[in-house]
Amino acid sequence: MEGKVDRRITRTKEAIFQSFITLVSEKDFESITINDIADRANINRGTVYFHFDDKYDLLNKCIDENLNKMISATTETNASGETVDLIKSSFLPVMNYFAENHRFYASMLANKGIPIFRERMLELVTSHIKLNIDMGGNNQNYSKELVTQFMGSAFVGVIEWWILNNMPQSPIEAADQLWGLLKRNQVIN
Repeated sequence: MEGKVDRRITRTKEAIFQSFITLVSEKDFESITINDIADRANINRGTVYFHFDDKYDLLNKCIDENLNKMISATTETNASGETVDLIKSSFLPVMNYFAENHRFYASMLANKGIPIFRERMLELVTSHIKLNIDMGGNNQNYSKELVTQFMGSAFVGVIEWWILNNMPQSPIEAADQLWGLLKRNQVIN
């Protein structure tokens, strides 16, 4: 019995997320109401409030879920149980993830009422770059923080451009070029 309840809750939350994402792609975040979300999900507004405090809570949980999935797309567990960082070996999994979730990322990045999304994405990317950047060679005379911010902003800006322009290169082409740029600039070894 509990499995059925969990599946219903999961389906309801998914319907709320999908309704919210669709609405964000159609109108400014500030003009979206809980009634709009409930109507689009074909549920009553009390159900939305059962799962989320308000539209800001829904936005934060939607962002968290999708950014966590983005991070998951960059790692895998090998046969011995160790986590392997795929960014060090290939950007393809993350570019494929962006392509598969294009609607969500395009909606979040295009809606100027949601600057927090880009900020949180940038924070995740820069923290990863900071862990992996090679400060030797061409970077040795530069501030690690400055290089990290520069490369993180460049990466997020390119991803934003790629998504908002309907992915003019295939995920494999974009991954290959981004990998080359970061390697050339000693962000990765």
